[in-house]
Amino acid sequence: MTACLGPAGGARVGQADASGDGTLRIGLLLDNTGPQAFLNAPQLAAAKLAVKEINAAGGHKGKPVELLPATVSEDTEGQAKALAAAKADVVIGPTDSSRAPGAIDVLSSAKIAMISPANTAGGLSTYDSNGYYFRTAAADVAQAPVLAKLAKDGGAASLAVVFEEGAYGKDVSAAVAAAAKESGLGTATVAGFTPGQAQQAAAAAKAAGPDAVVVVARAGAQGAIAELNNAGLAGKKLILSDGAVNQYGPGLGSKALDGTRGILPGNFASAHFQGELVSVDPELKDMTFAAETYDAVNLAAVTAAAAQDDAGTSIAGSLIAVSGGTVPASGDPAPSGEAVVCKNYQECLDAVRAGNRPDYDGESGPIRFDANGDVTAANYVLYTFGPDNTAVRTGSETSTSAGT
Repeated sequence: MTACLGPAGGARVGQADASGDGTLRIGLLLDNTGPQAFLNAPQLAAAKLAVKEINAAGGHKGKPVELLPATVSEDTEGQAKALAAAKADVVIGPTDSSRAPGAIDVLSSAKIAMISPANTAGGLSTYDSNGYYFRTAAADVAQAPVLAKLAKDGGAASLAVVFEEGAYGKDVSAAVAAAAKESGLGTATVAGFTPGQAQQAAAAAKAAGPDAVVVVARAGAQGAIAELNNAGLAGKKLILSDGAVNQYGPGLGSKALDGTRGILPGNFASAHFQGELVSVDPELKDMTFAAETYDAVNLAAVTAAAAQDDAGTSIAGSLIAVSGGTVPASGDPAPSGEAVVCKNYQECLDAVRAGNRPDYDGESGPIRFDANGDVTAANYVLYTFGPDNTAVRTGSETSTSAGT
């Protein structure tokens, strides 16, 4: 069933009576198969690490927090039903935005809170979940102010946007144009293309004579970059969205991306955090979505502690406050008390016991959920390409929004 209340209402801002059974149960939706299967391991390791630390600090109300056994399947709706049957109070996942709606429908109907560490599709901000859906990953459009800033920092007075047709390309390109206008940059042109057919868009960008070109693409990124190069737009003139960043190497002409900048979402995992993850899974090679998963699990447990209840409705109703977000005037202000920034479960639990309201800032940075369950502070790793068309990490950027 699809929830009946508006996307920014429901459980996120409602008052909840304690209805938990005293045991906090956390489920995982692992939906990565085939070439993306490697993404399961960092999420599982991060969830195990967080639960291990939570239980070392005493668990929830003196009882161990349970991490329910995880399965791997693209059938997120089926997984969600199984987790609901296992009495999950909160579910972490899924990874793929396209599979989120089915899981949201099942879990919101069962009054189970859901926090995805990886969903980025813009449409999920307004998907009707009755207030049970949150995500520690930023929506795709959050990168737009950063892309505009990179152009301005590079000395550009105007930019062109070349985007791949589809929801991602259209949403992000429109947001980039809006961010450019807000920052005082002129938008010379916004041209779309389909994969393998970027010549006309590249010609339009060339004709507009911009100082910088933002490429918003995924599957068609390499072809679009090649066409831009053919049109004389290369190197420092190019700025790549997160979907277009790749280690292209000899797949593009020599020095095609020399000086090009691009971004990827998230923070670079600290050496300490990487070490802790490897202690859980010695075979772990990739850290993608680990920080966001770790924070999602901790947020769930901290919120249960602050609300003094492990039920999904209580967790959903207090997540905004515990994340440091601004609770709408119509919402329940609980948990009350002075906000105290804390960076792990033990610190946050100490804040609760002292009568304060925990403000969790974790491995992925500040969260600050808004009324749609979106983060209002998004972190990005900045990459710069060399003459061999490979990228190296050169800094970080943050995008913030006022929330709604």
